[in-house]
Amino acid sequence: MKKTLLKNFIICGFSGWCMECLWTGLNSIIKHSDKSLKCNTSVWMFPIYGMAAFLSPISRLLKNRNTFVRGIIYTLFIFITEYGTGNLLKKYKACPWDYSKAKLNYKGVIRLDYAPLWFAVGLFYESICKKQFQLPD
Repeated sequence: MKKTLLKNFIICGFSGWCMECLWTGLNSIIKHSDKSLKCNTSVWMFPIYGMAAFLSPISRLLKNRNTFVRGIIYTLFIFITEYGTGNLLKKYKACPWDYSKAKLNYKGVIRLDYAPLWFAVGLFYESICKKQFQLPD
């Protein structure tokens, strides 16, 4: 179990980093017409994304729920994690993101308009962790 959790942590961490590179790279061409597709991330993001491995026990509890319910719950957990880690890093002036200029931000560390994205990401992480734990569908 501990090896599986560590493996999921590493897989979730790298998956999150890759998703962030893709997201910020595409954003660079959309917002700044930067054809080099430069992305922006931080080493802090690896353990933050890696924490998605802890969704495994939650996904086992939710295995009989429909996709919408599971996605909403994962979104809430991602927002809670984003809020907690963002505030902790802000305390040490190390938070790599600042959403304070976004319309639907909460204390500069959460963007409520990202809820659909986090919904999809939560279900993606569920599929990663489900494979590792070999949960029945």
